Amino acid sequence: MPKPKPVLYSTSACHLCELAEGLLEAARAAAPALGWEVVDISDDDALFARYGERIPVLRFPSGEELGWPFTADELHRALRREGLA
Repeated sequence: MPKPKPVLYSTSACHLCELAEGLLEAARAAAPALGWEVVDISDDDALFARYGERIPVLRFPSGEELGWPFTADELHRALRREGLA
C-alpha cells in the first residue's frame, strides 16, 4: 500500500506556491520517493475559505500543516517528522 502523500494547497496564479513547490522539488533530490499532491483551492469553496489567505500550505498525512513562509530546513524537519525524508 502506498504511503499517503502531503497535499500542497495552492492556486494557479500563486507565485509563492511555485516557490513552495520548488522547495519540494529540491527536497525530492534527497528523498526520491517523496511525492505530493497539488490541490487548487479555487475549485472548492470550503478550501478557499480555509486557506485563501494562507497559501501555500503543505498539509501532511498526520494533519500537521506547514504554512508559508517556510524554509528548506523547516520543510526537511517536517518531512523527517512525518517519515517522508
